[in-house]
Amino acid sequence: MSMRIKKNDQVRVISGKNKGKEGKILRNIPSKDMIVVEGVNVVSRHVKPSQKNPQAGIIKQEAPIYAAKVMLVCPQCGAATRVGSSFLESGKKVRVCKKCNEIIDRA
Repeated sequence: MSMRIKKNDQVRVISGKNKGKEGKILRNIPSKDMIVVEGVNVVSRHVKPSQKNPQAGIIKQEAPIYAAKVMLVCPQCGAATRVGSSFLESGKKVRVCKKCNEIIDRA
């Protein structure tokens, strides 16, 4: 099954320790049904020095969370909403906000 949320969508976390936080989706991992959200589930990683990163130390980065823990924030009404789909007259499939029935974007 394909994911209803995509990269660069604004989402709100609805459960877990980061409940209520909002952020932009940085990366999708559809095989595991997980996403990486900007500023959510930040963990500390110990890194060794390398050619790419000569300075060793502890860095903070976002870790993946399950896609079921987030809801899309509708750009028109600003509410966290479920995502539906419908077809335009031209036959194009689009994502639709379930609360205000506005088109979110062209799918």
